[in-house]
Amino acid sequence: MSGLLSKQQIIAKPGFNRWLIVPAALGIHLCIGSVYAWSIFNPALIKHIGVVSGAADDWSLKSVVWIFTVAIVFLGLAAAIGGRWLEQVGPRKVGVVSACCWGGGFILGGVGIISHQLWLLYLGYGVLGGCGLGLGYVSPVGTLIRWFPDRRGMATGMAIMGFGGGAMIGAPLKEFFIKFYYQAPEYLGMVADVELITKAGRRFVEVGGELQEVVVVGANEIAKMVVPGPEGVYLVSTGSVGVAQTFFTMGVIYFVIMMIAAFSYRLPAEGWRPAGWTPPDETHAQKKMMTQNHVDIDQALKTRQFYQLWIVLCFNVTAGIGVLGVAKTMMTEIFGTTLPGIVDGAFAATYVIMISVFNMVGRFIWASASDYMGRRNTYWIFFALGILLYCSIPYTAQQVSVNPAVVWLVYFYAATMIIFTMYGGGFATIPAYLADIFGTKYVGGIHGRLLTAWSTAGVLGPWAITSLRESAVTRAIDDLVAKTDPAVFKATFGAGVDQLSALVQAKTVTIAKLMEIAPAGSVDPTTNLYNTTMYLMALLLAIALVSNAFMRPVDARHHMSEEELKNAG
Repeated sequence: MSGLLSKQQIIAKPGFNRWLIVPAALGIHLCIGSVYAWSIFNPALIKHIGVVSGAADDWSLKSVVWIFTVAIVFLGLAAAIGGRWLEQVGPRKVGVVSACCWGGGFILGGVGIISHQLWLLYLGYGVLGGCGLGLGYVSPVGTLIRWFPDRRGMATGMAIMGFGGGAMIGAPLKEFFIKFYYQAPEYLGMVADVELITKAGRRFVEVGGELQEVVVVGANEIAKMVVPGPEGVYLVSTGSVGVAQTFFTMGVIYFVIMMIAAFSYRLPAEGWRPAGWTPPDETHAQKKMMTQNHVDIDQALKTRQFYQLWIVLCFNVTAGIGVLGVAKTMMTEIFGTTLPGIVDGAFAATYVIMISVFNMVGRFIWASASDYMGRRNTYWIFFALGILLYCSIPYTAQQVSVNPAVVWLVYFYAATMIIFTMYGGGFATIPAYLADIFGTKYVGGIHGRLLTAWSTAGVLGPWAITSLRESAVTRAIDDLVAKTDPAVFKATFGAGVDQLSALVQAKTVTIAKLMEIAPAGSVDPTTNLYNTTMYLMALLLAIALVSNAFMRPVDARHHMSEEELKNAG
């Protein structure tokens, strides 16, 4: 097996068609790219016990979003470590290990869901799966750049567009399996027909002489159910949300596909060039800031250009990744109450798929365009246009809360789709940017080191969006409670305003439930929960814009000598 996976075994024979590498690269990236559809799991994971609504012992949105964050952190760490290993052992062995980690991460995560052990979900999907993400991400990039030295941007775009498109396939698959395995909990009837008891913020009913915990679903919450059903009272822990079984199924599917793709990898022989192609002359190369020299992996870390590109990637990713982690929830919260006849769970799921489509298309189009515009000019467009679009989203949210018109939904949809083409384009263009600055010899390893920026962004983005959202939710609940008649509040929730903290913690009191008893004319604050986050993301893009503006070629003292290149092989 060791010989079968070795680098020497996958050197292509003369006449090998380089385009055969593209399906292998896409196969692995489409599988690991399903991480971008993580938000599909959120509604099910936060209702694992309550099934139709969050129960007191269910996980919070913030806690499950951080699983996605951990996976991205370990993606970057594994890529940084695995980048040099990739140069030593070749893409096939790295691809096989990636398949084992990614598929195994789903299996272990499913065990964590069944046992309701959050740490196992973090360990499985987050740590083990994240390592699979990182190794799978770097395995085809340097390989394709070597096969396509004449079209670096297009080559990396082809590889990395699969990662952006993974959610396009993964999202509907996850939705299908969750609904396939879903089992509704026991329905006890309408609220008026059931005698509810409130203790420590939780709701109970007496069944067979024993108190059993229940969840109450109001009219405003039906659209947020995994599978819509009647409003009323449901018995906790009597159904299945179907998410654990989905984890097991997806893990097996991804493992099989990735193993097939890994065994399809081939490397070009030393000195190979495409027929009829010669490297660009020095004048053309300097014009596009494309070096003819090479920089070693460790030496690259001693240049300021590496850290400038690190900032460029980190802040571009931070601006998009937080939104990706809560995309389905965000769409439902901003437009679900203002346009309930249009925006429901299915609409939000389709929104996640469309993010994947534009993310994928943007990776290929922007990376290919960068071959003609130059990498630095391409990033100028990303950041300048991105700042304008992020700043426009809070205005859209504010307008739709006052005037629930479809035009605001259309604008929001269009603006975010453009944002995600540039988000994906940033990922696809960065390996070619690295090859231009540091040469192609060790671009795979340098790219792996640079992906620590992705790890950092994987913490900053979700932390910003969940923390700022949580603060906004707290303020919104306090404002609504202040407007609500205390007597009506007590009659609705079975406890007084003095127990608000316990009621919120037990998920008995939510913005949606408060809006059902709020005075007429009260504006639903849900649409504005993400405004502060959008302004913060625009600020981060402004910093990245400055870093990109000062990019210059690497000083000659960092270049590898002819003797070093000969010894490196």
